[in-house]
Amino acid sequence: MNTQWHDPVVADMESVIRVAPREDFSLELWFSTGDHRLFDARPYLNRGVFTRLQDVALFKQAFVALDTVCWPGDLDIAPETLYDRSVPIGK
Repeated sequence: MNTQWHDPVVADMESVIRVAPREDFSLELWFSTGDHRLFDARPYLNRGVFTRLQDVALFKQAFVALDTVCWPGDLDIAPETLYDRSVPIGK
């Protein structure tokens, strides 16, 4: 009997593998799918806990953890949001 649990939705989810924050409050993202995309974070900077990211020094501290983009202070954006609301960067 196979006791391993497999959720195909989770297995196929886009995972962030690299992030490069930019001065204009956008994030250059590389995903496990091979996609290279650009996410504009500006619409989020006036919402709740994300207002702290208006500080460009904090915004530029973005790092990858648990398959998504995080910042100090327990801030993160879901990887599916980053993927769905970003645009492809030309190859």
